[in-house]
Amino acid sequence: VSQATGAAGTHLGPRALGLAAALNKDLKLTMRKTCRVLQEMFGLSLSPGGLAQATGRIATALQGAYDESLETLRQSPVIHTDETGWWVGGPGYTLWVFTNPTTTYYRVVEHRDRATAQAILSDTFQGVLVSDCLSIYDGLDGVQQKCYAHHLKALSKALRSEAGQGSSYLLELRTLLHTALLLKRLVPDLDPVQQQRSRDFLETRFAQLLAHPRPPDTSQGQQEEKLRQRLAKQQDHLLTFLDYPEVNATNNHAERQLRPAVISRKLSCGNKTLSGATTWSVLASLAATCQQRGDSFIEQVAQAMVRQNRAA
Repeated sequence: VSQATGAAGTHLGPRALGLAAALNKDLKLTMRKTCRVLQEMFGLSLSPGGLAQATGRIATALQGAYDESLETLRQSPVIHTDETGWWVGGPGYTLWVFTNPTTTYYRVVEHRDRATAQAILSDTFQGVLVSDCLSIYDGLDGVQQKCYAHHLKALSKALRSEAGQGSSYLLELRTLLHTALLLKRLVPDLDPVQQQRSRDFLETRFAQLLAHPRPPDTSQGQQEEKLRQRLAKQQDHLLTFLDYPEVNATNNHAERQLRPAVISRKLSCGNKTLSGATTWSVLASLAATCQQRGDSFIEQVAQAMVRQNRAA
């Protein structure tokens, strides 16, 4: 800790700033609890307002690393994406996550729409996009895989309903999805001819089942039609994961990376300002990425602040 006086009465050194950022943005402690830990454990006196200013400076220092993480994702063979509502002085904003096994990128945006998603991904991304069935993803360029967990949940719910119970049509659709999942696990043990033959069978059978509307004159037929339309809309994205070794059938990874952000939102109600939302996005992204890679977020912050101080 340096002896200079900052807005909070204490000017934290690089590693102390790293610790503060990690407590707040990585471990998701509130501003007040972060200040309390710093005071009780290390004797560092810092107000929530001072911490907010400090994390803003850290985010500025790490903006380049944040931008680089997005470029890394754009060059990767697969990106998982998901989104949730966010507050910036009030409701109406969206937190988007774009992630793969080694990198996570959060961004708070004003609009949850196709144009925003396309702008973030840009034309640079040529890999496979894994997502849920939100309609804004439908018009995006490139190859996509839709989450099997969502499809299977919808089918199971339909089969439990009074109208859908005993539907051989719905049961076969569910069986085909499970068969595709099994085929993915068996790929290492199958020769290419067997793999292709099995995939062709699944594609052909899906096409047969989804080609024609179900009978509308019964409640079961109406239930079947809802599921037929759901899967027919995503028919081109049902078996993508069988063609790319690095692509999974579900979007569990994006949902898992979004969960800490949801917890943070519950604790803090999002952000008060757009500047605060940017700070949160930068630091939460890099903290999550460090965790994925086994790197130290505290050290990343400390090194960035040392470089910033030298350049000042």
